[in-house]
Amino acid sequence: MDILRLRGRLRPEGPIRVTAMGLLLLIGLAGPGFATGCGQAFEHGRMTFTVKSGGIERPAFAHIPANYDGKSRLAVVFDFHGSNSSPAGQFRRSGWDAVAEHEGFVAVALQGSLDGQFQGTNAWNVPGVTHGGKLDDERYIKDAVRTVKETFCVDPTRIYASGYSGGGRMLSQYICNGHADFAAAGFVMGLRAGFPVERDGVWQPDITSCKPGNPISIIAFSGMKDVTNPFAGGGKPYWQYGGEAALKRWAELDKCESKGNLVSDPAMTALSYSGCAGGARITSYLLKENTHAWPARSVLFRTFDADGKVTSERDATGRMWEFFKNTRAPEETPLTAGETTKRSG
Repeated sequence: MDILRLRGRLRPEGPIRVTAMGLLLLIGLAGPGFATGCGQAFEHGRMTFTVKSGGIERPAFAHIPANYDGKSRLAVVFDFHGSNSSPAGQFRRSGWDAVAEHEGFVAVALQGSLDGQFQGTNAWNVPGVTHGGKLDDERYIKDAVRTVKETFCVDPTRIYASGYSGGGRMLSQYICNGHADFAAAGFVMGLRAGFPVERDGVWQPDITSCKPGNPISIIAFSGMKDVTNPFAGGGKPYWQYGGEAALKRWAELDKCESKGNLVSDPAMTALSYSGCAGGARITSYLLKENTHAWPARSVLFRTFDADGKVTSERDATGRMWEFFKNTRAPEETPLTAGETTKRSG
């Protein structure tokens, strides 16, 4: 495996390099436990690390929760920033690092390879959509998942991903291209189901450009007043077909049996599909007053007990984690001696 250059409790900007003595120490410790990601504790808090991909080192960011001990395998959520943003900016927007701390899982934020329109920001080189990008972001994501598994003590059946706007488009196409790394995926203003194509005057997903490796559970949030990635369709060339078409296509790809269950209240319309292959689920929220911004706490999602009493009240990020946390990938990975699996949440 590639030895990572990392250190706990670091500033979010830029990769950190250890000294030559530190590197020798890491090599000396590289026994079976280290190779599987378990056996080494990291300091609680924000840290940066590097991912070797395509022969170069690329940055990544992680939040290590206080309950991380290097022995219990925790869940992981990858957080994909939008265009003209950054990993640190995305954590501030989504709050995934705060949820990770509270619920006890590892949050990881990656960085797109394209330069954003503003200094210090980035965007994703989305396969088949962007042009002129020199680095392979699809390979970077794949290598980042592998690196996280090798470095941190995580449960490989409980790796999830969340994408905002351009990060959602990148995540959508990554899954469409057959990568089955994530047990479930969440999208905020960015769910796609393949490239847009026009047939008989109607924009729709190109079925040849989305062939996922397995059924996947999906939760999506859209804003009725979003003019950047309009739920009704239109917008920029990369968008065109609407959110409803994307959801219907994923229901087909997941082989869901139902036509969708629709529930509305003054704040939102919820659409869900059940009976999907492999136990997959699809849930979508169309927020009636929301624009392109991450919903934050503008809309709260409540759960009730049998007597109608509210048992929890969560924002969009909390609702996404609630959706993720009991979803597992099909294959269970046997634990080696001395390792334990601890469900966070």
